[in-house]
Amino acid sequence: MSDDERWDVTDAAGIPTGRTHRRGDPDFPSGLFHVVASVCVVRPDGLVLMTRRAAVKDWALCWEFPAGSALAGESSAEGAARELAEETGVAVEPGALIPVGRVVEPTALFDLYVVHLPGDPALALDPDEVCESAWVPLAEAMRRSAAGEMAGPWVPRLEVLGDRLTALAAGV
Repeated sequence: MSDDERWDVTDAAGIPTGRTHRRGDPDFPSGLFHVVASVCVVRPDGLVLMTRRAAVKDWALCWEFPAGSALAGESSAEGAARELAEETGVAVEPGALIPVGRVVEPTALFDLYVVHLPGDPALALDPDEVCESAWVPLAEAMRRSAAGEMAGPWVPRLEVLGDRLTALAAGV
């Protein structure tokens, strides 16, 4: 994450308006959005990758799937793939990501993807972002969300997208 990270400002459909917004600047334009994207990584044994947020971040020490804001000029899938690589060292092509769905949040359009990996990837966690990782059954991730162990924004996201995520993670 850069101090000068810039996001495309989009309309409700995710279409860039031609404006950008710098991360951390106050006064995000009312009625507009930026894209946040996440990837649920699935191994051949069906386990999914969860990461635990670093102690210095908002929602410190809470679990999540790798996620972050798409940078100006990036598509949602490109942003999701970049964030996955930055946080975990797992490199995937944006075209390999399967869209789960979108949740509209107050200033963000949150997109969730699934990717099925052919093996067990070596992880290289970014300590500024992630302090721990775990491969768990998706049911355990859903339990963590319901128990309040995931970062707060994940609870409503998984309430909306959980059934479709479960189906796509299972390859259905």
